[in-house]
Amino acid sequence: MVLRRFAEFAVGQRSAGLDAAVRHAATRAVVDWFSATIAGSDMQPASILRSALLDEKESGPCHLVPGGPRASARTAALINATASHTAELDDIFRDGVYHPGSPTVAAALAAAEHSGASGEDFLRAVAVGYEIGDRIAAAIQPAHYTYWHTTGTVGTIGAAAAGAEILGLDAEWFAHALATATTMAAGLQQAFRSEAMSKPLHAGHAAEAGLLAAMTAAHGFTGALDVLDGEAGFGAAMARNPDWDSATEKLGRPWAITQATVKNHSCCGHTFAAVDAALELRSRVRVPEVREIRVATYGAAIKVAGNPDPKTPFEAKFSTAYCVAAAFVLGSVRLQAFTEERLSDPVLRDLVGRTRLAVDPEYDAAFPGQRAARVTIIDKDGTETHHIRNTRKGDPDDPLTDAELAEKFEDLAVPVVGKREAAEWSRALWRLADLVDVRELAAVTLR
Repeated sequence: MVLRRFAEFAVGQRSAGLDAAVRHAATRAVVDWFSATIAGSDMQPASILRSALLDEKESGPCHLVPGGPRASARTAALINATASHTAELDDIFRDGVYHPGSPTVAAALAAAEHSGASGEDFLRAVAVGYEIGDRIAAAIQPAHYTYWHTTGTVGTIGAAAAGAEILGLDAEWFAHALATATTMAAGLQQAFRSEAMSKPLHAGHAAEAGLLAAMTAAHGFTGALDVLDGEAGFGAAMARNPDWDSATEKLGRPWAITQATVKNHSCCGHTFAAVDAALELRSRVRVPEVREIRVATYGAAIKVAGNPDPKTPFEAKFSTAYCVAAAFVLGSVRLQAFTEERLSDPVLRDLVGRTRLAVDPEYDAAFPGQRAARVTIIDKDGTETHHIRNTRKGDPDDPLTDAELAEKFEDLAVPVVGKREAAEWSRALWRLADLVDVRELAAVTLR
């Protein structure tokens, strides 16, 4: 059974220390998760969950980012993961069309605070959760993404793996944790075809359900061990002939967390290649000279982020036309690009209306392993200037440096917690591996 193979891999790695490259990648993933979570913490999905689920009597061993009341492990995982997926700034596993960090790190942090795990154990759990979740996500694509939101579905399994690793489950009970999580996997694409708050909640539910699966497995709760690959299981219902053998043969070669994409823009990742191309063109063509912008990219980018006339910040984040125009006008597509002021900017809106999208068959055939776009600017004299991006800034083949990741953290954290506290957070997070008890992090940052 495939779930046993995943569990045996995770448990088999425990006797060895984390490879330095894996530890560093896990640290980067956690730093990036905190930046996205801080940015999303004051947005409506997380604030509504806090109002609905917490009261003055609420207490527990876990913290909500970036502070506030204590909560139970499951509640903290739910709210933190929802916050981390709200601002569209969380990381990506490109081959799996998947945001692993939101549910996985949230579940690992809650489990680590609940049990008093070390920083090193926390980072190992994050790496294990990414490894199992990412391999499953890649095995079920591209068919799965037709209807399902991978972060809500596979994220449940990745979160369970992280929780099971923190709790030190043996291979048998680790597999049961994965099995219970798999049957609770959910999240429909239709949820982010509108302004609904369900999309970030997918990540929150995944973190909570995955952690529930791990915590109950630790007490003897069993799952159907063939639920992933059985004839009426996850693969049969939610994919098309997934290659489980290939998924398990690739475990740890290389570790999937070393292949993460860090989001450099505050919008849907399907817009990124086009945004990067637009940023390259910005110095070559002035906005007043633009007659038309043409974007050629892969089909999923247009299906998910093809809104030609967004009216709200949420819609704008899923509009390639808006994001490309914002890149060209503003020179950046971070959170400030999605304020009400920017949404009504007449120059930006005019450029959105001049932007046309089309599917390029070559780029479409290369999805999901490659995310490419060609942006062509036609000026008022009819001259065409174009730029091709065969990958996205932040992808494994064009990664953000540690310095760029630190700059992203500062950019997102300072408006919420202030410059001094943001600097304290940054120092503590980059030294996670040195913590004897991950709860020490709360004394430094979560107040």
